[in-house]
Amino acid sequence: MKINSVATLCHAPRRKTFYATIWSTKPFTTPDLQVIQLGFVGGPFGTQNGARNDGRNNDAPPMTEYKLVVVGDGGVGKSALTIQLIQNQFVVEYDPTIEDSYRKQVLIDGETCLLDILDTAGQEEYSAMRDQYMRTGEGFLLVFALNELKSFENIIHYREQIRRVKDSEEVPMVLVGNKCDLPQRAMDQRQIDELARTFGVPYEQTSAKTRVGVDDAFHALVREIRKHKEKQREKPKKKRKCTIL
Repeated sequence: MKINSVATLCHAPRRKTFYATIWSTKPFTTPDLQVIQLGFVGGPFGTQNGARNDGRNNDAPPMTEYKLVVVGDGGVGKSALTIQLIQNQFVVEYDPTIEDSYRKQVLIDGETCLLDILDTAGQEEYSAMRDQYMRTGEGFLLVFALNELKSFENIIHYREQIRRVKDSEEVPMVLVGNKCDLPQRAMDQRQIDELARTFGVPYEQTSAKTRVGVDDAFHALVREIRKHKEKQREKPKKKRKCTIL
């Protein structure tokens, strides 16, 4: 079964469009990813933010939705990390991503969250698409491969582009060193720690193959988004000044 897109399967009334808990802009190549769970946004099987609602607890507060974006060079394991989080499996074959979206309900620090994850293209030919998805993201995983120095060096460019597009010096981010299961290292830990310190962001080491640190990375980003929102709420509102002419 090949599904090129299930984001809009049919024309339906407003707030009744289909959504999938997992959907893709390219055909699924892994058998487990052919299982698609559908619901209605705003309909009897979902809420306005896409959270699943089976009718058993209609009084429960709506889930908080977090828009996460995974960025980094091609081949560093962005898709493998995301699919490991969603499907608990490691995808061996590398299939370059253009743009895939995934949704998953998780419990983080006692809060039920809906993670809306955008897995992005790392190839240079798709760089023009980055501004668009960076505008909509609330938080970003900056992923590099521990065995590839160039992917580490390029992280600074992704960070600067995010800050430029968001027009903000303070954007929730987490630095992620993937492929920690491999013995070779292209950079030492001191370099990584220094970069994380310079950025002022947490660092998580992961392996999409063994699932080490995968949950920690995504959960850390949710916590960064929460802290950012709290800081925004605490900022005193600027008083309007009147100018007498």
